[in-house]
Amino acid sequence: KEPGLMGNFWGALTRRPHILLIVTMLAWAGNAVAGKLAVGYVSPMILTFGRWMIALLFVWLISWREVRQDWPTIKGNLPYLLLMGMAGFTLFNVLFYTAAAYTSGINISIEQAAIPLFIFIGNLLVFRIKTTTRQMLGFAVSIVGVVLTVTGGNVFHLFNAGLNFGDFLMLIAIIIYAGYSIGLKSKPVLHWKSFFTIMVTAAFVTSIPFAAWEIGNQSAIYPATLRGILIVLYAALLPSIVSQIFFLLAVEKLGANVSGLYINLVPIFGTFLAIVILGEPLRWHHVVALVLVVGGIIYAQTERKTPVAAK
Repeated sequence: KEPGLMGNFWGALTRRPHILLIVTMLAWAGNAVAGKLAVGYVSPMILTFGRWMIALLFVWLISWREVRQDWPTIKGNLPYLLLMGMAGFTLFNVLFYTAAAYTSGINISIEQAAIPLFIFIGNLLVFRIKTTTRQMLGFAVSIVGVVLTVTGGNVFHLFNAGLNFGDFLMLIAIIIYAGYSIGLKSKPVLHWKSFFTIMVTAAFVTSIPFAAWEIGNQSAIYPATLRGILIVLYAALLPSIVSQIFFLLAVEKLGANVSGLYINLVPIFGTFLAIVILGEPLRWHHVVALVLVVGGIIYAQTERKTPVAAK
């Protein structure tokens, strides 16, 4: 049987993992813009709840067979899976969308690039994973870039006025997500559909109390608008579903190390989208910070090849 037009398109797409990764990072970068556009239209907790509610309906439609087959393993690891879904999917996004009300889309985009840095620190503290001088130098350069971003180019401002509240929330968010990423080392052996479905389910369940609290606080709720609905749909379909599936498919083709390097595109794409869509100004410290953060992480993750002596 011929695969048809959609089948041919999907087959061609899955054979190009680099395109999958670029689309993924563009969608993830767009999430920062969506968070800024949501201010005054969709509250952070409702946005998080709505995002995972829609994603939940989709993933169960495509994954219920795998979940049923993997249920014994899922049941035996349920506390771990619920905690991971709450941390990586719910808490991160609640803080992420709340931070958008207090800081710029450019800041949010650049600060996300610090996640690999905190993963590096966590692995060092928890698993005692050895580090190289190259990694230490690369991540030190990245730290300078992040500090430059949150202080608006004036490091002394940090000592005088402290962190912007939005930047402070993003700092907590990226630490939580780094912890989630480190926790993936203990992931049980499950089909990727099963694992993702349970993560989304955990995110939906744990987002309910946040949404209920926000509904109880009437001043935090905004009336439904077309703009608000479209933002929720975007957050549910692209960053939550399409990007996650694309990233998993790319990792299968290229491996985690190569695929992980593409995450450095998120602050670049995010900064560009914030300028074009939100009209935010690009300042000198943003450019310097981008170069330091992305360059430092690439340097840290790229092994220096030892030249082989000629025989």
